[in-house]
Amino acid sequence: MTEKFFELDHVTHVYQSSDGEGHEALHGVTLSIGTGEFVAVLGANGSGKSTLARHLNALLLPTEGRCLVRGWDTKDETRRWDIRQEVSMVFQNPDNQLIAAVVADDVAFGPENLGIPPAEIRRRVKDALALVGMEHYAQAAPHFLSGGQKQRIAIAGAIAMQTHALVLDEPTAMLDPRGRVEVLHAVEKLHEEQRMTIVYITHFMEEAIAADRIVLMDVGQIVMDATPHEIFSQPERVRALRLDVPLAADLAARLRCGGMDLPQDIVTDEELLHCLSR
Repeated sequence: MTEKFFELDHVTHVYQSSDGEGHEALHGVTLSIGTGEFVAVLGANGSGKSTLARHLNALLLPTEGRCLVRGWDTKDETRRWDIRQEVSMVFQNPDNQLIAAVVADDVAFGPENLGIPPAEIRRRVKDALALVGMEHYAQAAPHFLSGGQKQRIAIAGAIAMQTHALVLDEPTAMLDPRGRVEVLHAVEKLHEEQRMTIVYITHFMEEAIAADRIVLMDVGQIVMDATPHEIFSQPERVRALRLDVPLAADLAARLRCGGMDLPQDIVTDEELLHCLSR
């Protein structure tokens, strides 16, 4: 049985406004994510997916319920440092995450703050940049890079910390299609080669397909939790939650309505092409 890396037990989170009004962003969320899993979290705007992400390394604490990271309760102040050494975060805007004038210095920033010896830091920076395909940009200035390249540098910084989990909160929301592909490929490589636990918040269906599991959220609750094939074989249910379905799944559904005999669980372009070629 896979060890649980993240475990949320009936987590509710209420944001308090300045006038004392409360907004409930999460309501009774129960979720387990195993070590080494790649889980995508989908949902329309306001569904609570970003609030969920911020609970996973104690940036936010539950109003009710509890959130455990490797068995440590995020409300336990004595464990916050341990939790944040286990879980790195990457956010939407790469410009807000890059602070140094040179790429290598930016990637080294986290390990330096941990007091890692310089020789070990240099090794980590080199390895991290290689993992995200940015080793040739070590001495470049980050502000000259594309959005996708900047986001890969942010991921390299997380890798250099040698945390065991990476939580990405809509990391491609501000990128063009090419940048989105670059970032997703870097994340897939991390998962495949390092077996890092990945939680990937997105609203792009094609990105969610890459995950082992999809957690689908609506108004602060989990409404579906299954494999990509199981989720997208129910296109009407997904659309009812104000979300699209992958193009291949949508086209396959239309072809079935037109009388073509196609499997119900087509999700990727490759699967659709394979079935049509037969």
